Amino acid sequence: MASIPAQIFKAYDVRARVDLLTPEAAYLVGRALGAEARAQQQPKLAIGRDGRLSSPALADALIRGLLESGIDVLDLGLVATPMMYFAAIRHANGCGAVVTGSHNPPDYNGIKVMLAGVTVGGTTLKGLYERIVRDDFVDGKGAVAPLDIDAEYRAAIVASQPLARPLKVVVDCGNGALGAFAPALYRALGCAVTELYCDVDGRFPNHHPDPQVESNVAELKRVVVAQGADVGLAFDGDGDRVGAVTPDGRFIPGDKLLMLFAAAELARQPGGHVLYDVKSTGVLSRWIAAHGGSSEIIATGHTHMKQRMKETGALLAGELSGHFAFGCWGFDDGLYASVKLLQMIAGGQDLNAAYSALPTRLSTPELQLPVDGDGHGIVDRVAAVAIFPTATEVLRVDGLRIEYADGFGLIRASNTTPVLTLRIEADHRDAILRIRDELATALSPLPFPTFTV
Repeated sequence: MASIPAQIFKAYDVRARVDLLTPEAAYLVGRALGAEARAQQQPKLAIGRDGRLSSPALADALIRGLLESGIDVLDLGLVATPMMYFAAIRHANGCGAVVTGSHNPPDYNGIKVMLAGVTVGGTTLKGLYERIVRDDFVDGKGAVAPLDIDAEYRAAIVASQPLARPLKVVVDCGNGALGAFAPALYRALGCAVTELYCDVDGRFPNHHPDPQVESNVAELKRVVVAQGADVGLAFDGDGDRVGAVTPDGRFIPGDKLLMLFAAAELARQPGGHVLYDVKSTGVLSRWIAAHGGSSEIIATGHTHMKQRMKETGALLAGELSGHFAFGCWGFDDGLYASVKLLQMIAGGQDLNAAYSALPTRLSTPELQLPVDGDGHGIVDRVAAVAIFPTATEVLRVDGLRIEYADGFGLIRASNTTPVLTLRIEADHRDAILRIRDELATALSPLPFPTFTV
């Protein structure tokens, strides 16, 4: 019986420290993925990797497992995650995988998988673990061929999203995989580009590659203002999430960026449906309705986002984390989303004014409460017994989103790390403190994290 740590199989992907996600484990994932692909009569996968130091060895092992299962492999080499999705859809019937640790620290890595156009997560991903435990593999002899997808991917975006005028752009790739590709795309669109940390370096020596942590874009904000740029753009380690900075140096949170995207997309397609995750601002529903659209709250995670988009035919989906998927493109792509923003600016939108005009509430940042054991079990116990005296509704879409007439509170378990993620948003400071007190009582004896409003 093959042995692999069960805890590396998360809700959305395989992910762990590299002392657990070893080349031997990646090989077994390849064997299980190959067997599952064969069961679905899928003979070929596109395989890529990010720029982490551990990624080449993990990708080689994953490919070896696929080849020994009789799967043909298109070897993409270094790519951003959205480029793997693009290659899989264009060249492998929607089948592919990418070795990436996304925005996690350098000693982490992971594997994201797509089969037949569906991003693999949840029970299907757990099924790969169960195949490994049962030694439920198939044997064969696949062939590998290189595929350079960069030029085709870039040409597709340039052709579908031209800019009305050239812009001045500052881009911070945080030494992640998109550093090898984003500047060339913006230049192909006619932009003048200033690069920050676009050399791919899996040690991430300059700052952590998470564009929704404002401290990570401090240098980007400074350079945008100093150069009089039209916009600043930042990406996570594998390029499926984006952050933005206004010309006057303000950071735009992911849910506020979704508001700008929703207004632009609904102007072109009135009546469209927009999805947003449980972490996002409560003003989104009113904003979307005011712009002629419908909306719904969905669970956090790119697999949930894409599944619900297919089910509803949504025009647009987004998360506080900076994940965005446009129905016309078909998958979450930070680079594509950034070009959508460039189009809006080139078309005449004053980003400073547009951001200033957005409705807003006071909010905490994402607060993380470390826990021992299963965070989902803790949330279930809270849901079973807690009382929120002034709440109007408790949503169980993903953890607990407790709605109030003047705000909301969130208690959810992270799917990647042993923490509870908490967030509070409200119309005024007294409401923030009241909601905090109700959440703290529900979570007791766990300590509620401190924050400033």
